[in-house]
Amino acid sequence: MSIEPGLTGEIVRIVAESDTAVVYGSGLVPVLSTPHLIALMECAAQLVIEPFLTEEQTSVGIRVAMRHIAATPVGMQVRVRAEILEVDRRRLSFKVEAWDEVEKIGEAEHERFIVDAVRFMARVTEKAEAQA
Repeated sequence: MSIEPGLTGEIVRIVAESDTAVVYGSGLVPVLSTPHLIALMECAAQLVIEPFLTEEQTSVGIRVAMRHIAATPVGMQVRVRAEILEVDRRRLSFKVEAWDEVEKIGEAEHERFIVDAVRFMARVTEKAEAQA
């Protein structure tokens, strides 16, 4: 089996104090932050394709268009579901949705790109060394 449209994956997490807008600096309320919700959405998408990647490959997020629809308090469970919509060689497009125990809390269009992990990190290292 290969990476193809229709593949899905889900993650479930409990919102912790460390996941809140106050901690992330993205707001003044102690609820699930938008940046952390985006991270959960990227995680769900990565998990969909992980079984299909070779040891030399990884994927990186290249785009997220997201709506954070409702607030979720600390201690509540969040479920995030990602589905592959399109595969264009190494570029993958996903539909991602998130719910807490009461309602839908977010939706996103997300793109990831499959890369060679060693080459990718070599470029990152070069960049860091050039800056130093």
